Amino acid sequence: MPTIATLILYLSIMLGTIITMSSHHWLMAWMGLELNTLAVLPIISKTKHPRANEAATKYFLTQAVASCLLLLSCIINAWQTGSWDILQMTNKYASAIMVIALAMKTGTAPLHFWLPEVMHGSSMYTAMLISTWQKMAPMALLYLISSHMQSPIVLMLGILSTTIGGWGGINQTQLRKMLAYSSISNLGWAMVIIPFEPNVFTINILMYILMMIPTFTILAAMATKTLQNLSASWTTSPTGTTLLMVLLLSIAGLPPLTGFLPKLLILNELVTQTLTPIAIVTTMTSLLNLVFYLRAMYMTTLLNSPASATASMKWRWPISKTNSTMFAPTATFSTPALPNLPI
Repeated sequence: MPTIATLILYLSIMLGTIITMSSHHWLMAWMGLELNTLAVLPIISKTKHPRANEAATKYFLTQAVASCLLLLSCIINAWQTGSWDILQMTNKYASAIMVIALAMKTGTAPLHFWLPEVMHGSSMYTAMLISTWQKMAPMALLYLISSHMQSPIVLMLGILSTTIGGWGGINQTQLRKMLAYSSISNLGWAMVIIPFEPNVFTINILMYILMMIPTFTILAAMATKTLQNLSASWTTSPTGTTLLMVLLLSIAGLPPLTGFLPKLLILNELVTQTLTPIAIVTTMTSLLNLVFYLRAMYMTTLLNSPASATASMKWRWPISKTNSTMFAPTATFSTPALPNLPI
């Protein structure tokens, strides 16, 4: 892709996000989201690979459906209230549809089906763009309508996201898919707190973005895409591997690292709002994230990846037919002789 075209695309992405975050009219916000989406599609598909084209197609279709839902919500709210102001999302049906539309745009469960596949089909830097910058505009809209949200819907989306994000990342060997499920889990933490304390929601999102950017940068610099590649990363880049270990533990929310602070603030606010069961569920599901991050950290400490089940060296010798045939009568005749053996 030519340098000038790439520069124009990145400027369009920045401009679309700025338009959405600074607008007070729903049509201007929608226009910024569309500019952002159309500018990122060539960046996703610039890799000459069928999987990149597939990722761009999935991203386009998902964002198009979400944009249609967003427009439907705006029209319903304007029809009922006569206002296109973002802060006047007072109709409960329009608010529910808007939350679903923005959840689809960010990849919140159960509308997350596109995010792991799109990130897996993109390059490392493009995956970083999708999981960080592309979430800022929808998150800003969620922040603006947080006072008019339907709390049960948002809490359900949050609990589903933390659960699916934890379970989905356990069996992943591709690092981009693993980070995608981690992003889904973090979105769940953000969704459970936004109806009650939007400022903590903002802190959580900003902290996560600040941790994800160096993580993707280190993985791209070391050309590491799978867990198996991590086993050889220590010999090629000890400094990068050490930083990656700390970043992974921080994203998992292990104290006393940076990622623990937003989770602590969220749990404190949930307990204050007498939502202790939801706080317990989100804490338990976050342990699933800790499992696959500890596995990734363990892989960075190895010099070779663990042998698979199909390796040539087996942990036991093949059974000989002769030995197995003689084993049964030998055991039968020797058992009565056991009382006669000296102790």
